[in-house]
Amino acid sequence: MRLYRFSPIQDKEQLLEAIRYIHFACYKLCKQSFGEYLPNAGNMGVFCHYDDEHARLVEIRKQIAKPSDDPNQKYFELYEPIVIPAQDNVPETTYTHLYIRKPDIYRAQVGDVDFYLEQSEYDKLKQSLIDGADIKGARVFPRNDLDMIELYDPDVDTLGYVSTNAMSEKVRIKLSEETNL
Repeated sequence: MRLYRFSPIQDKEQLLEAIRYIHFACYKLCKQSFGEYLPNAGNMGVFCHYDDEHARLVEIRKQIAKPSDDPNQKYFELYEPIVIPAQDNVPETTYTHLYIRKPDIYRAQVGDVDFYLEQSEYDKLKQSLIDGADIKGARVFPRNDLDMIELYDPDVDTLGYVSTNAMSEKVRIKLSEETNL
């Protein structure tokens, strides 16, 4: 994995380039783990690696996403959704919410995407992992406040998350102080 593939992102054009990259890399993770593409929750996270990059991207986000008075707002609703056309067998996808993550020395990835399953399917998948199922690049996310499965690969510099649609909507607001990112 090449560290900080896009960072520091300088402008909206570079941000959109990173978003397209995150999209396709996360779909690769999903296909690698499950052999298929799961439904997309519409959430896209872009990880910053420098403080000035974060400040710059927050200013860009203010231009493309609706403001919020909620101090715990994490994902911001885009004025105009970002639609990434289908390519090869990756389906067209619409992103409605954007998260600009503060620098975190433990996250060298470019960003993340949220996928979802119906509650019963998600419960079965999670229980299978708890019971020791070996699903390449999938693990129960080790956070008490988030009920998610993390998709990862050391050779892919993005992360994917699988949860229920309800959890995908809940994560748009910071759920705890476990992380201040």
